[in-house]
Amino acid sequence: MALAGLLPQGIYVKSVWTALLASLLLGCLNALIRPILQLLALPLTLLTFGLFGFVVNAAVLWLTASMIGSDFHFYGFGWALLISIIMSIVNLIISSFLNRE
Repeated sequence: MALAGLLPQGIYVKSVWTALLASLLLGCLNALIRPILQLLALPLTLLTFGLFGFVVNAAVLWLTASMIGSDFHFYGFGWALLISIIMSIVNLIISSFLNRE
């Protein structure tokens, strides 16, 4: 929801309930589909020194949006990639903050 508020030209979320449903589905897809995609993309990930991992994350976000429907969508794969990068950076900051204590 925060990214939809910050980047309204890149992502559309209809309501808080849609965001909660999308986050639940994203969590499930990250647990089930993302490891398979990472394994299949391993050669490209190694070739790009790990940067292709952002593309895999964006693909999972794109898959989430396609499963939710018109209530949650990105205005292009580039936006999904940018939001994937922002989510990774925020996750890194939060994880490093929580690991200090």
